Amino acid sequence: MRRTTLISALSLVATGLLLAASAVAGPKGKGDDHIKVHLKGFEEVPAVLTGATGELQLTINDAAGTIAYELTYENLEGDVRQAHIHIGQKNVAGLIAIWLCQTAAKPAPAAVAAITPFCPGPRSGTVSGTVGAANVIGPAEQLVAAGEIGDVIHAIRAGKAYGNVHSTAVGSGEIRGQLH
Repeated sequence: MRRTTLISALSLVATGLLLAASAVAGPKGKGDDHIKVHLKGFEEVPAVLTGATGELQLTINDAAGTIAYELTYENLEGDVRQAHIHIGQKNVAGLIAIWLCQTAAKPAPAAVAAITPFCPGPRSGTVSGTVGAANVIGPAEQLVAAGEIGDVIHAIRAGKAYGNVHSTAVGSGEIRGQLH
């Protein structure tokens, strides 16, 4: 009897510790997420045959409502023009949510131009920064309002957003990577 009581008590303590640990960790999908994707022409819609490659790294900070990013691209067939995060599932061309970099030839919209860095180049480079609500331009057509960083983070976590680098060779995007 005493042994059964002791085992039951220890089981209750262990269960309580596990529940407390999971409560501290928070719900799955919340907190800081680190995402790294490779960008390539075959991910574009339609696919692009290019020797260009790239990488987009994101760190989502839920508490701050920000996304830190580092975008690297190499060997573009044309000069870089712009880079973005788009809302759209794999094999679908979605609309722009966040500008990652701009050029004089293809500037960001006035609402975000002052807070959008310039793309290094002309055909290779690395750009980094941190974006938040002020950087989100929509897309309203996809029911994402300007400033709704939470909607963009939700789309990224759901695998329904992608990074895209546009060039003079392929205006619709030379390399792309689905964020997941």
